[in-house]
Amino acid sequence: MKILVSNDDGYLATGINVLAEALANVGSVVVVAPDRNHSGASNSLTLHSPLRVHKVKEDHYFVNGTPSDCVHLALAGLLDEDPDIVVSGINHGANLGDDVIYSGTVAAAMEGRFLGLPAIAVSLVGQRPTHFETAAQVAVDLVKRLKANVLPADVILNVNVPDRPFSELAGILSTRLGFRHRAEPMVKTKDPHGRTIYWIGPAGSGQDAGPGTDFHAIEQGFVAVSPLKVDLTRHEALSRLADWLEA
Repeated sequence: MKILVSNDDGYLATGINVLAEALANVGSVVVVAPDRNHSGASNSLTLHSPLRVHKVKEDHYFVNGTPSDCVHLALAGLLDEDPDIVVSGINHGANLGDDVIYSGTVAAAMEGRFLGLPAIAVSLVGQRPTHFETAAQVAVDLVKRLKANVLPADVILNVNVPDRPFSELAGILSTRLGFRHRAEPMVKTKDPHGRTIYWIGPAGSGQDAGPGTDFHAIEQGFVAVSPLKVDLTRHEALSRLADWLEA
């Protein structure tokens, strides 16, 4: 099995290096990751400036672009042979609920799915998470499961792992995405030259966070595995929309 690994925290991040090392026990790993942190990049592609690929060592590359750029380049000619699966992470922090809209980690997995490959996004929950080996062990288990029993072609797995030793995990659950309260207000301040600058405020806490959600699973110490699909069409509204347009 050939595994493409990417992330949004950059090629030097602890998470991606722990993940790549663990997955090397399952198959042949190639890393193509951003040159720096691109958290919050979502599915953006770089279309108006050239991309440069730098080789760090054998099968390890970094790109001056977004997570989606990295996976797209890898699958559109950079690699001599297509991988069998894309694994993105380990993200330094959660990607719960509506975080997936903004997440570069999830976007890298989505890009793999767009291009026809099974894909997993793995995140370690916490402000300053430390148990990356736990998340890597979970990722290895899921890759083995996918190798033995492939999921439907439109499914992306969004995986969130509690920041604790593997032996202290409560288990692994299939969950739906919850959603957060409105984000905290932006932070307005001044730069050293007295000019006004703004910082995006922290994400809101869980609002839809009850049983069955990814938020609740994490709160209870479980790994949360949420199946995602990219079709954003609200199918149940199509007939009503058609009537509205005719009226």
